[in-house]
Amino acid sequence: MADDKYDCLKLENQVCFPLYACSKEIINRYRPLLDKLDITYTQYITMMVLWDKKTMSVKSLGQTLYLDSGTMSPVLKNLESKGYVSRTRSTEDERTVLVSVTDKGMALREKALTVPEGLSKCIDLPPDKWNALYDLLYEVLGAMKASENQ
Repeated sequence: MADDKYDCLKLENQVCFPLYACSKEIINRYRPLLDKLDITYTQYITMMVLWDKKTMSVKSLGQTLYLDSGTMSPVLKNLESKGYVSRTRSTEDERTVLVSVTDKGMALREKALTVPEGLSKCIDLPPDKWNALYDLLYEVLGAMKASENQ
């Protein structure tokens, strides 16, 4: 009976562990697909946002991706060195750095079309399960965001 109070500390009772392990494994499945594009997973998700938004502040980009500035800076520096993005100071507020996707970065989007299909071949899960997982994870993120704002 005394051990029961420690059940909450068992790995199999932690929701964080399967989330962590799945995230790590999924990112590992992305690696060979992204190696063909010569980008990392973090660079890929950054480009996905910029392909959609075209230009946004570094701060907004970091918030969208749940990444801090210490992570964003080297990612953006690397993408900029490859010619995929450009960084400029805002004319309205010079403290704000804007990131824009370049023509070369937009061309990368064409090559990236193979990535989602390639990933789906690596993980055999029916679409309804993917959709349920997606919805649940965003529900968890929303609940965490709401609780941090209280």
